[in-house]
Amino acid sequence: MAKVISEKSVESVDSPKMVEIKHTRMMKDAAGKDVEVLDYTESKSVDDAISEAEARKASLEAQVVEVDAELVDLKAIKG
Repeated sequence: MAKVISEKSVESVDSPKMVEIKHTRMMKDAAGKDVEVLDYTESKSVDDAISEAEARKASLEAQVVEVDAELVDLKAIKG
């Protein structure tokens, strides 16, 4: 699933900056052509979006470490 992220305009100068995140995916239309489909849109503060992205990144980095260890074990068994 892809994301399209853009700054969202806010009414008040005092409010935190907001972002609009459009969650999209690719599908085929009736003619077999790829089309981008919007699943849903969400708005959140840019600080919350950054925190969530950093947490996702840390989780993915931990998964990479696990996969690297698994590959080492498998290659050791292979010889």
